[in-house]
Amino acid sequence: MDIGILQAGFDVKASIEIDPFCCETLRHAVEREKRKTKVIEQDIRTVDPLELKERLNLEQLDLLFGGPPCQAFSQIGKRQCLEDERGMLLFEMVRFAKALSPKAILIEQVKGLLNAPTENGEAGGVFKRLLFQLEKLDYVPKWKVILVADYGIPQMRQRVFIVATKKPNGFEFPAPTHTDQQNITGLFPLPPYRTVGEVINDLSTPSRLNGVIPEDSHADVTPANDSFRINGVPEGSHLAKELHLPIEQRRTLGKKDTTKFRRLSRNEPSLTLRCGEIFYHPIENRYLTPREYMRIHGYPDNYLLKGPIRARSGQVKYLDQHRQVANSVPPPLAFYLAQSIRKTIECQNSLKSSAIL
Repeated sequence: MDIGILQAGFDVKASIEIDPFCCETLRHAVEREKRKTKVIEQDIRTVDPLELKERLNLEQLDLLFGGPPCQAFSQIGKRQCLEDERGMLLFEMVRFAKALSPKAILIEQVKGLLNAPTENGEAGGVFKRLLFQLEKLDYVPKWKVILVADYGIPQMRQRVFIVATKKPNGFEFPAPTHTDQQNITGLFPLPPYRTVGEVINDLSTPSRLNGVIPEDSHADVTPANDSFRINGVPEGSHLAKELHLPIEQRRTLGKKDTTKFRRLSRNEPSLTLRCGEIFYHPIENRYLTPREYMRIHGYPDNYLLKGPIRARSGQVKYLDQHRQVANSVPPPLAFYLAQSIRKTIECQNSLKSSAIL
């Protein structure tokens, strides 16, 4: 998210992150861009926001932003909500807001947050509690479920974004920049959704991952057996659907396995990039590389990931490069949101100045 925030003209003072590989990625970006952002590798629950404010010599914070872990609210997980300690991390945003009193707050979460139940089973209770606690701090929260394809990102990813500002709240979510081909009408239509082919077709053949991770993360980690199993699956389809393929290729896959052994289409946006299965290249019998994931997510080519690229048969304790991308907010969307937030803050500052005069 910080890529887009920086592009919108904010100076990111600190990033709090517990995953060591993500911190390595963040530190590399800070060093390369010659920024003074402090990367704090720590459990956010152990960070004292007032001590941090003093450490950063902050007089006034314009924007507090974050994407707390989504696993507790995701509909594809166990969905333990507030019974999962990761679910409670959502309210760390409130704790920091109470201490730092930022002019604006930006929170990203999965759609499942909207109907996530509280401890007593109240549907949507977690979301209501979050809004209530923000309102108690004199913020006016606005929220919207955003499809990232509407903002030029070739992916059908939907997430809920909450923006809270102090009264008077003049914030408006940014207008879409792209639209579905079927909705293109009128004299000045928006351009159609961008596609997977548009953003990855010019990439060279990836290198094989043989113990050395290339700096650009354009590495192929496909085992021979997985290359065999995806062979014959057409663009935009998945292995379980191709009943004409031999049983030794399909094995035990069933009707619900729509994201396993899934091949993307060059002519459409990608499905939501996920942390579990990695999608396959549209025409080659291999998984997409982390660099291809970054292109689909809207990362600039000069941004480099650090940490391991997980072999599909292996395990990594912390976030490997594919999952770092899938867990993140697409940078262009963060930019559009931050740009609108900045305009709101500038307008509020102008109103206050007028009142003083």
